[in-house]
Amino acid sequence: MQMDYAQSFTFFPIPTDIRFGVGMLAKLPAVVAEQGATKAFVVTDPGIAASGLLDRVLAVLREGNVAADVCADVKADSSSTLLDRTAAAVKAAGAGVVIGLGGGSSLDSAKAIAALATNPGSCTDYVGMSKLRNRALPIIAIPTTAGTGSEVTYWSIFTDEGSGLKLAIGSFFIYPTVALCDPELTLGLPAALTAATGMDALAHAIECCTNNACQPISRALALDAVRLIGQHLRGAVLNGRNLEARYGMMLASTMAGMAMNPTRLGLAHALAMPLGSWDLHVPHGVVLAVLLPMVMEYNYRAAPERFVAVARALGQRLDGLDRLAAARTAVTAVRALTEDIGIPRDFAAWGFAERHIAPAVTEAMKSGNIPVNPRTVVSGDVENMLRALL
Repeated sequence: MQMDYAQSFTFFPIPTDIRFGVGMLAKLPAVVAEQGATKAFVVTDPGIAASGLLDRVLAVLREGNVAADVCADVKADSSSTLLDRTAAAVKAAGAGVVIGLGGGSSLDSAKAIAALATNPGSCTDYVGMSKLRNRALPIIAIPTTAGTGSEVTYWSIFTDEGSGLKLAIGSFFIYPTVALCDPELTLGLPAALTAATGMDALAHAIECCTNNACQPISRALALDAVRLIGQHLRGAVLNGRNLEARYGMMLASTMAGMAMNPTRLGLAHALAMPLGSWDLHVPHGVVLAVLLPMVMEYNYRAAPERFVAVARALGQRLDGLDRLAAARTAVTAVRALTEDIGIPRDFAAWGFAERHIAPAVTEAMKSGNIPVNPRTVVSGDVENMLRALL
């Protein structure tokens, strides 16, 4: 890809200490001790509790003489009430560190809860960017999916129970202190969840490296994440005990999370927030998996060189193709991947209907991801895109 010598950019540091590898969970007590804490508060969801992973983490903490309280009530895109209530419980327990265990919802919840333990008021008081005034309690993020990259980002997504909308807190104060990334913890993840979260990571990587705010450092991380996902997502879905594939996917997810911090994303992510709201609650990864090929089709002509780079990262053969044809192979490659791993074709299972289209477009057009999308977004085009899914 040709270098843009006129581009000036800032790549702000990622303060999270990333500790990555098979068996890394055993280091958890030492990580807690490094934060000067003797008591932890674990934030997770019922699925993690039922799987036995929560018991495993608590056993590791006990062996390291770390006391722990638990909230295992996190639901998808957690609720504002739960965040406020659990933050009060953290303060009452005197915990010195908050541990997020699970997928993106659990990690995002842990980040918000740790912030509310040191900042007054409700989570809804801090929606937007840089509104927190105090640094959160130390946060240890332990991902059990390979998709959101929440272990290395400064965002926390939750649902406001008053409006039904998904909202976001963005602050450098909620970067996890430590990301404890152990691919072994993803071995039991069901195929459908592996597929959806893996496509979430791919959407992060592709929207990052093709948008108008990307710079060489993010692009390098994102394109290598695309390469890893192209090599390993099918294997992780089709054989969930394939540790090499799980390792590759978790690494890709973390790299894509690091890449997107300075760049924002694009149209697919702008739509993911409203389509996960109200009575729909389409899972974030599913929204992105369904929309990503459609959004890529919409965008590739506006930035063909960037999509050619994506196609190469996905291992496509481009010999003899002109620039636009080569760029479009990125679209066909991602569409083929979604078919191979069983991604739904639409949102019918969640009750998506005509009445959802106009409000979803209205909310999406407010997103900070719209200005950086490689193609200027026209609301009528977005309406047509969603209408095609009815």
